[in-house]
Amino acid sequence: MDLSQKIIAGLLAGFFLIALLRVFRAPLRLALRLLGNTLLGFLALWVVNATAGVTGIALGLNVWNALVIGVLGLPGFVLLLLTQWIL
Repeated sequence: MDLSQKIIAGLLAGFFLIALLRVFRAPLRLALRLLGNTLLGFLALWVVNATAGVTGIALGLNVWNALVIGVLGLPGFVLLLLTQWIL
């Protein structure tokens, strides 16, 4: 494979990568937003557990609780608190 073929292959690979990113832009954006919200959910759960001695409110710090808070936001947090209170 000579230099011109390598350059053409590199350009084709670059165009293919750009095309893939354009096709999957919306799903990637949604996945990154969900990941960011889940990380914020972990942070919220950590804060709740850090203040559990003062407030008496404690929730489990796990992926499912963080996903519920990440997807539903504040209503998800209230839902988890109500679920813990009822059960």
